[in-house]
Amino acid sequence: MSKNNRNKPKDAATKSDQNPKKISRKVFDQELIKLQTELCHLQEHVGEEKIKAIVIFEGRDAAGKGGVIKRITERVSPRVFRVVALPAPSDREKTQWYPQRYIRNFPAGGEIMLFDRSWYNRAGVEQVMDFCTKAEYENFLRTVPSFEKELVGNGIRIIKYFFDVSQEVQEERFRKRMEDPMRHWKLSPMDMESYRRWWDYTAAYQRMLEATDTPHCPWYRIQADDKRRARLNCISHLLSLFDYDQQDWKPPKLGKRKAKKPGTPEELTFKHTVPSVY
Repeated sequence: MSKNNRNKPKDAATKSDQNPKKISRKVFDQELIKLQTELCHLQEHVGEEKIKAIVIFEGRDAAGKGGVIKRITERVSPRVFRVVALPAPSDREKTQWYPQRYIRNFPAGGEIMLFDRSWYNRAGVEQVMDFCTKAEYENFLRTVPSFEKELVGNGIRIIKYFFDVSQEVQEERFRKRMEDPMRHWKLSPMDMESYRRWWDYTAAYQRMLEATDTPHCPWYRIQADDKRRARLNCISHLLSLFDYDQQDWKPPKLGKRKAKKPGTPEELTFKHTVPSVY
């Protein structure tokens, strides 16, 4: 039976607005396991059908993009679900055609590429921080819809998510990162600027949505003030966009171990061993 018939997802934003009560850790873990099992079924389908897909994760800083990507990839093969998180462009890349460094990370058949930020950097941080010229920015907004339409016409599915949080929640998450040594690495100068320039980013993102939300590549908003609900809603929606069936799996037979050849040691010997501190 088709997955789409088995479990039609509810609208993420509507469900969140109607049910503000936070999801407990127990319920979250139970639902996440169900969704991750479905992701395993999906990856089999993607491999068999040689599907090529790109999933773009954009949004406010501290909105939880990395968290949902982590939950998507926890139980699946990194050869199928591949994460792309590019650093700032090098001096050489700055002289290339803008989409060039992204294109080299596009999927082959049987791959889903998860872009943690994407070419939409040009419509967000590059525009707000003046990392590109006005002409480059306007050219991007004008040409990206046709660029994406060409990709879709060549068999690459493009799914675009925008993670949205309130000012209050963003500030709360930034302060937690400041206080927690294990989260310090998540803070960057660009994060501080995004906090200070909230309304500049609001204007830039609104322009981006108006120019690049198209019938062939729509934007899907994830209301992400509640991290657990956002993660479940995003994964559920992603699954709903693929028409796949639960895969039949037959465990292989282990067979019998081959006999030990003369001279083979009973156990491996090592010169160095990690001490058992725990």
